[in-house]
Amino acid sequence: MRRLGTRRRQRHQSSDTGFVGGNHIELLRGGDQLFPAMHAAIAQAQREVWLATYIFHDDDTSLALADALIAADRRGVRVRVVVDGFGSGASLHTLHKRFEGSGVAFAVFRPMDRWWRWFQRGQLRRLHQKLCVVDNEAAFVGGINVIDDRVDLHHGLSEQPRLDYAVEVRGGLVDAVAVSVRSIWSRAWLGREFDDALLDYVPLRRRFSLWLTQVWRGPQRLAAAVPHLPPVCAAFVLRDNLRRRTTIEHAYADAIRGARQSVDVICPYFYPGHRIRRALRVAAQRGVRVRLLLQGKLDYRIAGWAAEALYADLMRHGIEVYEYMPAFLHAKVAVVDDHWATVGSSNIDPLSLLVNLEANVVVLDRRFATRLAGEIDIALAASERVGERRGTGWRALYHRAVVAWFAYVFLRVAGAVGRY
Repeated sequence: MRRLGTRRRQRHQSSDTGFVGGNHIELLRGGDQLFPAMHAAIAQAQREVWLATYIFHDDDTSLALADALIAADRRGVRVRVVVDGFGSGASLHTLHKRFEGSGVAFAVFRPMDRWWRWFQRGQLRRLHQKLCVVDNEAAFVGGINVIDDRVDLHHGLSEQPRLDYAVEVRGGLVDAVAVSVRSIWSRAWLGREFDDALLDYVPLRRRFSLWLTQVWRGPQRLAAAVPHLPPVCAAFVLRDNLRRRTTIEHAYADAIRGARQSVDVICPYFYPGHRIRRALRVAAQRGVRVRLLLQGKLDYRIAGWAAEALYADLMRHGIEVYEYMPAFLHAKVAVVDDHWATVGSSNIDPLSLLVNLEANVVVLDRRFATRLAGEIDIALAASERVGERRGTGWRALYHRAVVAWFAYVFLRVAGAVGRY
């Protein structure tokens, strides 16, 4: 029965493009919608649960999810969790104690538990993905960390929840998410002891030959259209430091270049490279309505400073810039022409596009895109449009030069190469 399901999925998949048809994809707003859906899926799990996240906090909401994972383990479900050593650093002690005595295999990606780890190569390359797969039947992908929507690690409690999104996926695309979360958990876990997760999908010899083929073909790109795949057609798009170094960046740029009517982007940390910046400017100049919704309430001042350095240039080319004021903004979503949409973990900044491990879902479906566009319109209605004179003058030029220099130095320290 399981093999039949796999063959059925393969009939809806295009290996050349990464797109998969026949999916059900539901948009989830914030942890208030995501966590109940995850709890329900985990409660019904029969075989395995895999979870990868940047932040797994120790507030009540987060520990309730940890307890749900422990309960699944006690029912005989195989549970594997991996968190980032920097993003979850403050809660690691609590989590280790919580999972202690259970069968939950808890791994830490690039731990920062020793002072000398700060000087190890690659420590700036963090696990920023937010993924969960249950029984290879349901997957959750997005920008929402395991933390209460009203808790901020640096600013404490807030009255309004963060603006953030995730998707619940059922269908053939789940397989791609499962392979990814297994891979990143294995990568973190193998620092402690060997586990058979690397062998779950393909033999090592076949995996190595496939890796050689992928490297030979060069960086992965998504096709512009996949007309033969049934709805809902979607792709799971990764950013790593080998073959998929620029896949998410190209996905954004290609969609914007093809826009005919509208481009709407929500992003908290916005400092795009030349490829996306040029695509946005050209789209606006040919009459496409381009709207950017960025942070108004800053969690990291330097991130807001970097985005503001680009305001004058963006608005000079006809791009509308808005700042979200009701609460902290953490969403990383976009809609192009009411049929292309993406939800994921990747910001549009050098940290996400050139350094971190990221994961987005790209959806080619009018119904889903319309739903997400409606959410964007609601958020824009609660935001303030940035005035045209903001970010002009000599001070702004100095500001922009400093930000560009800082980005250049950071990328060199992180080991990123090439022009951004």
